[in-house]
Amino acid sequence: MSLRIYGNRPLKTLPGQQTRPTLARVREAVFNIWQNSITDCHWLDLCAGSGSMGAEALCRGASRAVAIEQSGPACRIIRQNWQQVLNSDQTFDVIRGDVVARLKTLEGQQFHHIYFDPPYASDLYQPVIEAIANYQLLTSDGELAVEHNPKQWTVNPPPQLEVCREKVYGNTALTFYIINSRLG
Repeated sequence: MSLRIYGNRPLKTLPGQQTRPTLARVREAVFNIWQNSITDCHWLDLCAGSGSMGAEALCRGASRAVAIEQSGPACRIIRQNWQQVLNSDQTFDVIRGDVVARLKTLEGQQFHHIYFDPPYASDLYQPVIEAIANYQLLTSDGELAVEHNPKQWTVNPPPQLEVCREKVYGNTALTFYIINSRLG
């Protein structure tokens, strides 16, 4: 599969059906929504697949990107993709392993933008969103975007987070969360 991101830059992808890259129109929508807050941000890409979202963030000026991905071959692709778009003042890290377990290793770090795109049928949604809240991984002015099937969405956000917007793009939906303002 051929995948291109911001600036018409080609990215490598895994062969077959191992990962489901975020659709170009969904990527474009996310970056249109977040366009004024990408420069110098810290980006966290969960269930990163080919790393297209983090690569796009780096191309648009993010200062740091971190990916968590279960698959070893996918981690190698992410490293290659991010290395080819990286500027000298940017950094990245690719962490292999179970996303829920690996989130704990990020405790004490914060991210302006977190993009979470697990396999739609997985049981990862609730525990990952709770871990993000419990480990306080989101900055006070940051947002978490969760990609999911709009017909199968049953997540109860933890009290630390609140939904700020929801968007549907055909068979893909995005739910955006911010820090719950009532708790501040």
